Amino acid sequence: MFFNSRRSTVHATRGMVATSQPLAAMAGLRILMAGGNAVDAAVATAATLNVVEPMSTGVGGDVFALIWKAAEKDVVALNGSGRTPMAASIDDLRAKGHRQMPGFGPLSVSVPGTVHGWEVLLESEGTISLADALQPAIEYAEQGFPVSDIIGFQWQQQEEKLAALPSGQELLTKGRAPREGEMMRLPTLAKTLRTVAEGGSEAFYKGPIAQAMANFVQEQGGWLTEEDLAIHHSDWDEPIKTDYRGVTCWECPPNGQGIIALEALNIVEGFDIAGMGSQSADRYHHLIEATRLGFADGFEYLADPRCVDVPIETWTSKKYADGRRSLIDPMRAMDTAPYGKMVPGSDTVYISVIDGEGNACSLINSVFANFGSGLVAPGTGIVLHNRASLFSLDPEHPNALTGGKRPFHTIIPALATRDDELWLSYGVMGGFMQPQGHLQVITNMVDFGMDSQSALDALRFQVVGDSVWLEGDVDNDVATELHRRGHRVNVMHGPGRGGAGGMGGGQAISRNPENGVLSGGSEPRKDGAAVGW
Repeated sequence: MFFNSRRSTVHATRGMVATSQPLAAMAGLRILMAGGNAVDAAVATAATLNVVEPMSTGVGGDVFALIWKAAEKDVVALNGSGRTPMAASIDDLRAKGHRQMPGFGPLSVSVPGTVHGWEVLLESEGTISLADALQPAIEYAEQGFPVSDIIGFQWQQQEEKLAALPSGQELLTKGRAPREGEMMRLPTLAKTLRTVAEGGSEAFYKGPIAQAMANFVQEQGGWLTEEDLAIHHSDWDEPIKTDYRGVTCWECPPNGQGIIALEALNIVEGFDIAGMGSQSADRYHHLIEATRLGFADGFEYLADPRCVDVPIETWTSKKYADGRRSLIDPMRAMDTAPYGKMVPGSDTVYISVIDGEGNACSLINSVFANFGSGLVAPGTGIVLHNRASLFSLDPEHPNALTGGKRPFHTIIPALATRDDELWLSYGVMGGFMQPQGHLQVITNMVDFGMDSQSALDALRFQVVGDSVWLEGDVDNDVATELHRRGHRVNVMHGPGRGGAGGMGGGQAISRNPENGVLSGGSEPRKDGAAVGW
């Protein structure tokens, strides 16, 4: 069964952009039509989303990207996530009475990595300047834009969060969130974007903007300093991958959770998923159990590999997946999914862009929760993310809070290649939905031959702890059978605005290497669009 999107797959040859808001998608397409490449268009789209979908993304958050370089037939990964302030400490939090990381507020703020990430992407793999990439966003912030349906709904849901401090008014209009179809301007954010356009990332991480962010966080009781901002830098990483039935699936390495998707794919590859049927209880059961095993390992081992040893080689191996697969009973859900024993080896926006030369940029940008930490740095329009909330306060855990360390990160772009040619640029937004969204999209397309739009339209599940949520249109017999097998089943009913109640927000563009045809789909549970020329 499918979510009734009534959307056709979009086809083009000279370039395509798919993302969660049509104005942003068009901003990226304008860059492609003017001669820019996939990276140029992805950054311009991300910057525009900062304006038209500010609860999800922005310069106060983080960015990750995977890039397919068509000429070299190579994939590179950028980690544009920020580190926690150097003064951050478990002892300090415990002395303040915390038993776990605060979900919001000043202590949840880590260094925003987005701006430097954008700049590095453009300088290394782009053809235009950061100033040019920011221009569409600046125009919308200064001149205004009409608010779209689901984004307007999400904005209204966060009025109280924004109104808690005076600076939140910078993202409200007359003390409230804008409604669908209303015009919205963000003049303070426009000023910040213009400053960055003129001075580059240096103008963000040093000087008045950095001072405004650091001073505000400290006034509210947090750790962030100007020094923390001044020493920030992005990193190029070796991407990680696995083969799934002849398709090579690529993810960014930890501290991102893409490795969970690769483990789950390795596990389910040992089952005849195609023979089960796309919306059968059997397929749901096996994918759910693989997802649970992947998350068990993720919550045990995933951390910043530059600070602790993360067993990436073992984790992504087929041999390790064989052992994990053996734990799955085809007729009975695990009571509790255990993590494996590994020996160390040697709300968010997603953007997919493929240009006419076959280069791809799979990019994800986020402030984590809607409007992040809830802190808007006064006079800047910058929403500061709450990414540090994902640290552990167990000092023995690999993801333990430590100054200068990157946290467990949920945002994960993805690519897939076949026979050393680009096949798919894709991603699914939505916190811990993301790796399980990747798993479901890939099995939809590889095992069942769905196109980009159909793969996104297909009904999804989401594992949440020891429970599983299904979309309301799922066949009653499927839900009943999963319950009989021991799954703690919940069914989502209602319109599911803003991502079907948490089923994520995907975008996908495939490329036919024989004729260069691009085929794009956009999440039916969001406001977005796939556009091409």
